[in-house]
Amino acid sequence: MKVYDAHHIRNICLMGHAGSGKTTLAEAMLFESKEITRRGSVEEKSTASDYHDIEHERGSSVLGTVLFAEWKDYKINIIDTPGYDDYVGEVISALRVVDTAIMVLNAAHGVEVGTETLWKYTEQFHTPVIFVANKVDSDQSNFDKTVQQAKDRFGRQVTVVQYPLNEGNAFNAIIDVLKMTMYKFPAEGGKPEKLPIPESEREKANALHRELIEIVAENDEELMSQYFEKGELDEDEIRIGLRKAMVERLICPLFVTSAKKDMGSGRIMGFIDNVVPAPVEMPPKKTVDGKDLVCDPQGKPSLFVFKSMSEPHLGEMSFFRVYSGTIHHGHDLVNEQTDVTERLGQIFAVNGKRREDVAHLYAGDIGATVKLKNTHVNNTLHEKGEHLVLPSIEFPAPKVRIAVHTTKKGEEDKLGMALHHLHEEDPTLIVEHSQELKQTLILGQGEMHLGVAKWRLQNRFKVDIEFTEPKVPYRETIQKSVKGMYRHKKQSGGAGQFAEVHMIVEPYHEGMPHPHGVSVRGEEKHELPWGGQLVFLNCIVGGVIEARFMPAILKGVLEKMHEGPITGSYVRDIRVSVFDGKMHPVDSNEAAFKTAGRMAFRDCFIQADPKLLEPMYDVEIITPDDYMGEIMSDIPARRSIIMGMEADGHYQRIKCRMPLSELDKYSSSLRSMSQGRATFSSGFAEYAVVPSQLQQKLHNEYIAHQHDEE
Repeated sequence: MKVYDAHHIRNICLMGHAGSGKTTLAEAMLFESKEITRRGSVEEKSTASDYHDIEHERGSSVLGTVLFAEWKDYKINIIDTPGYDDYVGEVISALRVVDTAIMVLNAAHGVEVGTETLWKYTEQFHTPVIFVANKVDSDQSNFDKTVQQAKDRFGRQVTVVQYPLNEGNAFNAIIDVLKMTMYKFPAEGGKPEKLPIPESEREKANALHRELIEIVAENDEELMSQYFEKGELDEDEIRIGLRKAMVERLICPLFVTSAKKDMGSGRIMGFIDNVVPAPVEMPPKKTVDGKDLVCDPQGKPSLFVFKSMSEPHLGEMSFFRVYSGTIHHGHDLVNEQTDVTERLGQIFAVNGKRREDVAHLYAGDIGATVKLKNTHVNNTLHEKGEHLVLPSIEFPAPKVRIAVHTTKKGEEDKLGMALHHLHEEDPTLIVEHSQELKQTLILGQGEMHLGVAKWRLQNRFKVDIEFTEPKVPYRETIQKSVKGMYRHKKQSGGAGQFAEVHMIVEPYHEGMPHPHGVSVRGEEKHELPWGGQLVFLNCIVGGVIEARFMPAILKGVLEKMHEGPITGSYVRDIRVSVFDGKMHPVDSNEAAFKTAGRMAFRDCFIQADPKLLEPMYDVEIITPDDYMGEIMSDIPARRSIIMGMEADGHYQRIKCRMPLSELDKYSSSLRSMSQGRATFSSGFAEYAVVPSQLQQKLHNEYIAHQHDEE
């Protein structure tokens, strides 16, 4: 295929709430550019974008798919992204390397929660945005309401370029207020007839045209003066003004389509090549050390890997954007992060599952290569002798977790390798081998996300696995002060063991005074790896325990703090004061004092009114008004506390504090309650006391489990 320079490349991603029609729009764009000869459909599982088995099974996009369309001497790189929040990592990866985002709105539903979440990411990357009101042929379509919601949520920079005529089932025409033309489509869609705007629409079209011109002009002093002089701007002047304003996110043009009927997609592609900024017209990319990396094909070669995927018969495929220079077959580049020299054996332009071999790619283009030895997502490759790193993609923290284990003995290593591969391809899927919980955990963005991981483990990697409920990392502490002692005495021929330790064990909090009735000779404060503190006081008087044995006593206490008596969980926020004891001149040693310290601590802890603590998370739920009541009534049933709520446009924000044990199951429940239209985020808040009835239940389960293992 032809190789394009940076002036003739456009990089876009299609994004939007699930069901808005992104994949169908991508299919129409490929069809219009003659990249495909027949439009496929999601229902028939025949689209160029959703070509993976898991996407066919689920009937929706799961992975971001790289596509391209050659259109009037331009190459438009398109990344079609999933709509569900569970796969937001695919959207963020795409936004990192494209120059413009096309936000697809379902005109039947307007601005949805997922759209708002995605908008925040475009703000983070400062990405120019085009809005497309799709599905205007739907019975429920409400274009005016959709536009108003977009303006309310995203500001007056949302500017109408087109509006539908005969909205609903009879839709067949679009009024374009930039071109001041009506596009009338045949019943089967495709190439429209260009007609004058009907007299009945002339007033509305003129008003929207003036609004468009004024917004373009007010963002450019030169255009403003020309507008005042002539009372109008010509098409070239508007195009230049639009491009500048889009780069600064001062204008977000809004177009109209029925992607399913292939009505309006060609006009959008014309706008992309004619107006949307090319890579060379975007601000230079900043390196980690703050230097500008200019999009110059004559510069030193550098590229950034934003996605990896294992493909049958090809192996690991790495997707990248060229940020400077020109790369070609056989190019040796150094991976800045791993210091490995990688040879680019083959370079591909990718269109879904179809790959076209290309000899080279210029700065600004997007491509793929295979069989890199040690290169991963977020790695920068550059010419030898250079040192530059492009900023990494920052992925969101996981929302849900599940435990995974193999059903066949001996497949643990196979599972470990498979999980490693999944994380390499999807960095939002976190794998954690928890020594505390004695479980392998998978953490993801939602239950659908975890479901896809399970499907891939079973079907792609052929590992027989089960998902089980993840354990909760409880903590144990005490509520009162207890004084106790333990004598360890052991005699078995020859030297024996002897140690006696007296201690005070009490709950610790910052600023508490020293214990009454003892003299503190030394204090050690230990920040525990699992959170909380242990304060260890040496209160020995008269040398009844030599100083050399105090570290052994501390070691015994810490050893027991790994397994509390209620559920076997870690212990935190304790102060231990060793104030008395006895030694034997021959039989006392470190092992004896370690044992005595451990057992004295255990006995005191059991008597000190032990209490179980559970992790609590701050949760923010964003929901349309329609589902507010059901969601609100569900929160207290989850032992959660509502912290506040506020209106945010036509959404409600609910803030609550929820136990992790309930949060683990919340993703699917919220989706069910809101028909997939609500979303939530969470972050660790604190450890809080477990209700006594639940504590007893958990303790009984722990004791029963201990008996089963004996």
